[in-house]
Amino acid sequence: MASQPNGTIYLGVTSDIARRAYQHRFGLVEGFTKKHGCTRLVWFEQFDDIQDARTRERQMKSWKRAWKLRLIEEANPAWRDLFDDLSG
Repeated sequence: MASQPNGTIYLGVTSDIARRAYQHRFGLVEGFTKKHGCTRLVWFEQFDDIQDARTRERQMKSWKRAWKLRLIEEANPAWRDLFDDLSG
């Protein structure tokens, strides 16, 4: 989730990305994303195993910001909100 292109970035794990992105998009979740306006789903990865997803999350949270930005921009150079892709 991001606030805007090159803005604040939030990284998390969920078992239902469409539901969780909706919650963040409309400010239904108190905390970091609401406080910082992280309403755009700009990048995601899917895993079959939640433990693999959590391992990846921990790994990425230790990354430098530039590495995260590069990952987003390689997959989504316009920082388009991918929520619409999930919701049909």
